[in-house]
Amino acid sequence: MKLKNLLQNETITVIGDDNIEISEISYDSRKISKNYAFFALPGHNTDGTKYISEAISRGASVIITNTKYDINSITQVIVEDIFHFMPIFCAKFYNYPDKELSIIGITGTNGKTTTTYMLESIFINSNIDCGVIGTINYRYKNKIINGDNTTPQALDIYRIMREMVNNSIKYLIMEVSSHALSLSRVYGIDFDIAVFTNLTQDHLDFHKNEDNYFEAKSVLFKRLGMYTKRNKKYAVINVDDPYGWKLSKTKINAEIGLYSTLEKNAADFKARNIIVTNKGSVFDLFFNNKKVKIKISHIGLHNIYNAIAAFAVATYCEIPMKKILKGLNNLRSIPGRLEKVDTRGMGFEVIIDYAHTSDAFRNVLQTLKNLKFKRIITVFGCGGNRDRAKRPLMGKIASEMSDFVFITSDNPRAEDPHQIILDIEVGIKKFSNNKENYKVVIDREIAIKEAVMMAIKNDIILITGKGHEIYQIIGTEKINFNDAEIAKKYIDIKKNKKTPLNQIKQKEFPF
Repeated sequence: MKLKNLLQNETITVIGDDNIEISEISYDSRKISKNYAFFALPGHNTDGTKYISEAISRGASVIITNTKYDINSITQVIVEDIFHFMPIFCAKFYNYPDKELSIIGITGTNGKTTTTYMLESIFINSNIDCGVIGTINYRYKNKIINGDNTTPQALDIYRIMREMVNNSIKYLIMEVSSHALSLSRVYGIDFDIAVFTNLTQDHLDFHKNEDNYFEAKSVLFKRLGMYTKRNKKYAVINVDDPYGWKLSKTKINAEIGLYSTLEKNAADFKARNIIVTNKGSVFDLFFNNKKVKIKISHIGLHNIYNAIAAFAVATYCEIPMKKILKGLNNLRSIPGRLEKVDTRGMGFEVIIDYAHTSDAFRNVLQTLKNLKFKRIITVFGCGGNRDRAKRPLMGKIASEMSDFVFITSDNPRAEDPHQIILDIEVGIKKFSNNKENYKVVIDREIAIKEAVMMAIKNDIILITGKGHEIYQIIGTEKINFNDAEIAKKYIDIKKNKKTPLNQIKQKEFPF
């Protein structure tokens, strides 16, 4: 495609020839080949301009930057806001694949991933091929693409959407993060249905306060109907959440479907007669003067909300009721979301969960408390270089809602793990009613080991924070680490008594 055709109607500066052909686009200099356009993106840890020379040596014919760069050999495009420009450029290059898809965007602090899995199961059980872009991976049909972000860069989104369209995918379910909305990653994408799950404290290192966080989330809804597709739009909103209620009062160019589990709130989709056991959940859903009984294998009130949201979206997609119910009932597990670990008949249970916000943490612990285990043993930490304000909150919640807590490392990144744990301890020492029921074990493997060795019949161990992740980020390095596999290792040792416990010594944390 000619560069000049991609630049039509845009306010930019071109230095060099704009009549050249562009074969592909990348923001990773290592992936550049002949006639590529290279986006030199600014970043937190590095700057794309440092890799312009490498991109040119690999065959780039165009460099796109925020500022003029001293090169004469190839064409340079200078834009005011490179993150805003990228989706506009990529939409043209990939010929607007969002216009050929029905796109469901799900945003909120918690519940996005589970809701996407529930919706995907509904589509699969309706014999409808769909694609998913989300926290765990990006996938369609039998193809799985690993990613670093819940919502990838605009270039990746448009490339994946074009692949999906070329493979006859009709529906795309996308987790839409507040970062993606703030940084224009989904700018211009013509969403058909937007879902708001909830909003609780998270990402304040980026947004500074909850009002800014909410404003970022609300952009997804305010843009409904702004673009060229003329089909009907829908907004599905959890009205039990205070910010959901606030969003429902905002002017949105879509049909609004509210969902709730509370008697006091008027809603279009209302759950009643909720029963939660350690085998799953059952509830009656009232909508459009109808009542259906829904059964899911997932426990906890928060998963009732996720199921209602998925049900509402599927209804607006005109999927038959029997298929919706079958899809919800047939979904058995979601990676890292209340995921059970095989405890080899030892009499206790181990659960892995991604909960890394105070609200999600509280929801999971409350779910387990309602199931009446003898003791709840919790293993958790908090991520480094992220919102510090939630650390004491999570310490307080862990201490008050668990029988015993192992405070350990999550992804410390460039922070000292000892300092992260001190922040967590503040919540226990200053605000918790139970100040003695915890132990600090910096090494995450040893913390999991000690929890397994402590557990007896009818106990449950909750290991949170990393969920589906199979690595730890220490400094800038990713180290292989899988909570479930580590738990299994020590369950086997405990069951088989292969190694005397005093030979399993704590390692120094490699920071």
